Amino acid sequence: MADETNAGELRNGVERLGIPLADRQQRLLLAYLQLLVKWNRAYNLTAVRDPREMISRHLLDSLSVLPRLCGQRVADVGSGPGLPGIPLAIADPDSQFVLLDSNGKKTRFAAHAARRLELANVTVVKSRVEDYADEVGFDTVISRAFARVSDFVRLAGHLCGQSGCLMAMKGRLDPEELAEVPPDWRIAETRELRVPGVDAHRHLIVLVPATATRLKK
Repeated sequence: MADETNAGELRNGVERLGIPLADRQQRLLLAYLQLLVKWNRAYNLTAVRDPREMISRHLLDSLSVLPRLCGQRVADVGSGPGLPGIPLAIADPDSQFVLLDSNGKKTRFAAHAARRLELANVTVVKSRVEDYADEVGFDTVISRAFARVSDFVRLAGHLCGQSGCLMAMKGRLDPEELAEVPPDWRIAETRELRVPGVDAHRHLIVLVPATATRLKK
């Protein structure tokens, strides 16, 4: 019964987000949820314990940014147990995702989940974001409650490729925090995210180099 309830919650949530997911993709998301619940009991990967709450606060919250991703190379910095990277990789199998985190137990779980779910488009790396380098550069560098916007730009800006962007998933917008953006970057967009089942404020902040003229789609 619990599995059917979770499946119904997820199906209703993705429909309300307007994201077309095949049955197989929804099954993969639920399989990821089961792994997260199981590992969370032993390793405290997330403070959210209730599976139904995980659907809204983790799965649907992650998927809410899917239409805004730029390009097909995505870095998820401070990914923790794979959020938002693994849900996004399931929903967008044609894009490549690199999940970065310095916490060993969380990267071990994310790598285990990617293997179990056979997500060929996911690479998990245990590294501090400022120490990681990529020769090509990413189209999207995304974080979820990772750091203040200014710190995110300072630590992760070097990962953006030409026409790339930084995307910060945040709660309530803080005007003082937004005013701290370094002068060589600018805020291209702020968007309210409406996540089914989440009453708290959710926003997406998109940043690009100050010299950029447009986002790569």
